[in-house]
Amino acid sequence: MSNLRFSVEGAEPVSYAASPLLGFLLRISNDDPVRNIVLQVQIRIEPVQRRYTPAEQAKLYELFGEPSHWGRSVRSMLWTNLTTVVKPFTGSTTTELHVPCSFDFNVGVTKYFHGLEDGEIPLTFLFSGSVFYTDANGALQLMQVSWESEARYRLPLDAWKRMMDLHYPNAAWLCVRRDLFDRLLEFKRERAIPTWEQTLEQVLDGARA
Repeated sequence: MSNLRFSVEGAEPVSYAASPLLGFLLRISNDDPVRNIVLQVQIRIEPVQRRYTPAEQAKLYELFGEPSHWGRSVRSMLWTNLTTVVKPFTGSTTTELHVPCSFDFNVGVTKYFHGLEDGEIPLTFLFSGSVFYTDANGALQLMQVSWESEARYRLPLDAWKRMMDLHYPNAAWLCVRRDLFDRLLEFKRERAIPTWEQTLEQVLDGARA
């Protein structure tokens, strides 16, 4: 049984999803027929593998600190872990990995994506799991995916932006403590402010004054 080979061939927002999902097209190749694979995938972001403009460095300060310290503070980031079942195939097949994406700005990955203006996000896909196949005598066999199995992919930032625009057009999602929300709600109600945008604008204008 030969080792499996993995490559990521593209990524697009998943249409009509209830929440933001990115679909990564994963190609799997093998010299021998495969009955199925129970595949575990870990996706990591590799921030050190791209350049950053001064504007991006300023936006990423909260995440990485001073740019002069980035040699120590910028490390590989875990994005997500997921599991999928791959159908039987001979030679090669493709399967789509659906990755849930958060717009919560308390999440480091969201801060990172939002802090970028353009370009690509370097990703590493790490694979593990179980492969079921039939030997020469027709008996079902099991082997583990090699721990060395991985694939690299540079995700266009535009794919992430288009996905978020589908679910939050011209908007951002902000999570605050309940007591702070209650104070904002009281401020909004007392002044009969019609929208949350106008409420925050008045709070900010008052702070500047």
